[in-house]
Amino acid sequence: MNTDQREVRVRFAPSPTGPLHIGGVRTALYNYLFARKYGGQMLLRIEDTDQNRFVPGAEDYIIESLNWLGITIDEGPVNGGPHAPYRQSERSEIYRKEAERLVAEGKAYYAFDTAEELEAMRKRMEEANAPAAQYNAITRLQMKNSLTLSAGEVQERIASGAPYVIRLKVPRKEDVRLNDLIRGWVVVHSSQIDDKVLIKSDGLPTYHLANIVDDHLMGITHVIRGEEWLPSAPLHVLLYRFLGWESTMPQFAHLPLLLKPDGNGKLSKRDADLGGFPVFPLQWKDPFTQAVARGFREDGYLPEALVNFLAFLGWNPGTEQELFTMDELIQAFSLEQIHKAGARFDIQKAKWFNHEYLRRQPNDRLAEAVVRQAAADGVDCPVEKAEKITGLMKERVTFAHELYAESAIFFRAPESYDPAVVSGKWNDEAVRALTAFRDALASAEDPLTAEAAKTVLATSLAEAGIKQGKIMQALRLAITGVGAGPDLMITLEIIGRQETIDRLQLALDKLAVGSSPS
Repeated sequence: MNTDQREVRVRFAPSPTGPLHIGGVRTALYNYLFARKYGGQMLLRIEDTDQNRFVPGAEDYIIESLNWLGITIDEGPVNGGPHAPYRQSERSEIYRKEAERLVAEGKAYYAFDTAEELEAMRKRMEEANAPAAQYNAITRLQMKNSLTLSAGEVQERIASGAPYVIRLKVPRKEDVRLNDLIRGWVVVHSSQIDDKVLIKSDGLPTYHLANIVDDHLMGITHVIRGEEWLPSAPLHVLLYRFLGWESTMPQFAHLPLLLKPDGNGKLSKRDADLGGFPVFPLQWKDPFTQAVARGFREDGYLPEALVNFLAFLGWNPGTEQELFTMDELIQAFSLEQIHKAGARFDIQKAKWFNHEYLRRQPNDRLAEAVVRQAAADGVDCPVEKAEKITGLMKERVTFAHELYAESAIFFRAPESYDPAVVSGKWNDEAVRALTAFRDALASAEDPLTAEAAKTVLATSLAEAGIKQGKIMQALRLAITGVGAGPDLMITLEIIGRQETIDRLQLALDKLAVGSSPS
């Protein structure tokens, strides 16, 4: 990877228009991995020049999301830096200065056209079957701008407060070239690029101008962003050239789209709602409608799992390894291994990652959730018991909140028994075996460990002349009500000696041979 001679500096530049889409999170992650791989810097810049779309709380949401995922920022609106401010709404004078310079150099111009005049122009172009109804090198000469009006009239309009915009003067016949680090050479003819607005009538810059000015002034060396910005890249190349910054223009890398689970089309919130999964890192409550959108964090995903999942959406390390720490991702990551094609969003794979990371979590960390949920349910669960439950059950669940939900057998005796197991395994031999085991436990000593339970069971069955394999499912049935589940001896250790005796007696009382289970 050519990182030229400058220190690598990348930026994540979201707009605070609502919750951060998971595609934006992946963009931030790739920027972070790339910067850290080359010992560079990661900037956060808030692109809030479109005040009509600004949503209160969105900036804080973006920052909290990055913090939760472990994507650390070197410069930004919170921790500052040498290129502050990092909110574009606070940098308006910088952009206007550069736009006015372009006008003075004949590379941009003032345009005074009204909305009605612009619409009339588009209709004329459509009626003439023009390739595109756009403001360009041809149509600009038919409009009201500083290229068709006298200098005096232009100054008079500006002095009178007439609304105007500043447009880029795109050359008419020229190939614009861009060597994208993922897609290779991209060539667009300038006739396909319209005279984009640089400064809007409200005095604020458009994304195109602010983006280029900030990336230059902030020393950005690599722009890693979504594929949706690829059509704008040739325009940005022109801006770098017109502003005289072509020699320090960053290298571009346009990431593949995140696709729907079926692979047909770009992933949207509606797809997520239909599929029953989130597309935002954190839960979001709309400040205007109060509508709540689910988040990966609140759904129970671990940040490490989500990071690992997102890293693989468009990138592959070229090895069989699937589970990576953040440091390992940093070492393995490269733009050369990013695919051009879109990446299908497979929520089942995300769940697999979460399960794999969950089962690697320390028992004491996960036990806190079990204790908390049990207390909310009016059930007392000591930490020691919760840790044992966690150690036994975390292999069997996907999310931490499922640990308590799947652990009912450790807190209460079964209220019913699986009729299929009863009819197939509950017989006179099972009754004799469990009675012997019950009596042996009554004289055993506390605490009842898994090893002790195993020994007592083997001894009592040997004395009764019963083979253990024939009655194990009946024993599980008596303890849990079903014929399958986690390690039975550890289960007995967790519920304890007296509870084991009580459950055996309950089953013996309720499941008389030949009766129907209840």
